[in-house]
Amino acid sequence: MSARIEMVSPDSALPGRDTPLVVGRPHLVFATSLDGPAPDDTQTAYVAMGCFWGAERVFYEWPGVVSTAVGYQGGFTANPTYDEVCTGRTGHAETVRVIFDPSRVSYGDVLRRFFESHDPTQGNRQGADVGTQYRSALFWVDEQQAASAAAVRDVYQRVLAERGYGSITTEISAAGPFYLAEEYHQQYLVSHPHGYCGLGGTGVSCPVGLSIPATES
Repeated sequence: MSARIEMVSPDSALPGRDTPLVVGRPHLVFATSLDGPAPDDTQTAYVAMGCFWGAERVFYEWPGVVSTAVGYQGGFTANPTYDEVCTGRTGHAETVRVIFDPSRVSYGDVLRRFFESHDPTQGNRQGADVGTQYRSALFWVDEQQAASAAAVRDVYQRVLAERGYGSITTEISAAGPFYLAEEYHQQYLVSHPHGYCGLGGTGVSCPVGLSIPATES
């Protein structure tokens, strides 16, 4: 099996570097800092659903989201470059950091948009994009997000199975370091409105209201 579709082991991962990437310009939609802390009274979600160019657009166009950024998460290499991630030897997924106003958008809403905006049954690929960097993943920041993600996945699995889809392969794991991607990747489809977007959903609605644990606000 190709190394691109197998998860690299920690011992075999590229070493990376100590110096983080800095993106100096602000967000092209919100004019927010991509390096600064999240604003007060917001929440953060991390989602991976294939090529992060189209995935980021799904969220920055959504009312209630106040900032986004793309980066690399879920792997082993510190401060990787895009070229390194593309080798499959860092273990990272192309990830979108979504900062949202919980008075307007709940984490359950984020989960619904995540599951409906891509095909979560494809393993280490999304459409024509193949490799572990394109895997479906939810990186949770607290136990409530973890429980909600698992509950929605399980309900959506039953709905997808009824429509003939296979098993959901979405990784659900604790959020480790999020490494910003290079500046040209950030809000790529704003600066390149006719650029590539390989994102495509199943067309199957995700019944989030039936699946979020009672503790979810």
